[in-house]
Amino acid sequence: MAKSRTQLIVDRLRDLQSGTPDIEASAVVSVDGLIMASELPTDVEEDRVSAMSAAMISLGERIAGELGRGALDQVYVRGGSGFVILMAVGEEAVLTALVRESAKLGLVFLDMKRAADDLGKLV
Repeated sequence: MAKSRTQLIVDRLRDLQSGTPDIEASAVVSVDGLIMASELPTDVEEDRVSAMSAAMISLGERIAGELGRGALDQVYVRGGSGFVILMAVGEEAVLTALVRESAKLGLVFLDMKRAADDLGKLV
């Protein structure tokens, strides 16, 4: 039996998290703010994450464009307990990852970029 598109996306998120232990959770969200697939902790509200992710990526694109920085690559937020990193998945979706405070961000960015490229073929 063939896997659904959603299951393939979830599988890729699981691969990302298992291959990059510094990524604690992840989700793919449409630019409209709807959750497409996630591997988020049970105490995290998917709807809130999806809405905030879409808003942040949209704002990041506007800022990059208005200030002449070119196409948006990523947005990240650093908090006291780690990072939230958002990366575009094609033009229709956003990859959101919750990352540990001690993470080596270069490796996280590389792995997320690879995942975003793979996910772009699925969304």
